[in-house]
Amino acid sequence: MSKRICLALDLVDDKQLIAEYINYHKPENAWPEITQSIKDKGILDMEIYHTGDRLFMIMQVSETFDPENFVPTPEAAAKEAAWESLMWKYQKALPNAKAGEKWVKMEKIYDLKDAVK
Repeated sequence: MSKRICLALDLVDDKQLIAEYINYHKPENAWPEITQSIKDKGILDMEIYHTGDRLFMIMQVSETFDPENFVPTPEAAAKEAAWESLMWKYQKALPNAKAGEKWVKMEKIYDLKDAVK
């Protein structure tokens, strides 16, 4: 069994920076250590969508997924810190984000499966 989590984030509204950000997320440019860390956390699948300066992430996670209780190896933690530091060049928090929060969890307001009887 798994569950879906959806998140939103804005990018700095600069075409060159947005293009660089997208380039970092191409499969051939993904940092293998970050990809492995994502999987190690219990994230089964992840997709990021883009429009203008807005990003939308869909994660399919295991039922036991709890990022607050995940302890990466020291090497993985160092690589994640480097990645997050680099990404802040491109990202900006949503207006409703808490201090230091990047990706903001979205609330599901509609599901076709629930509407169809």
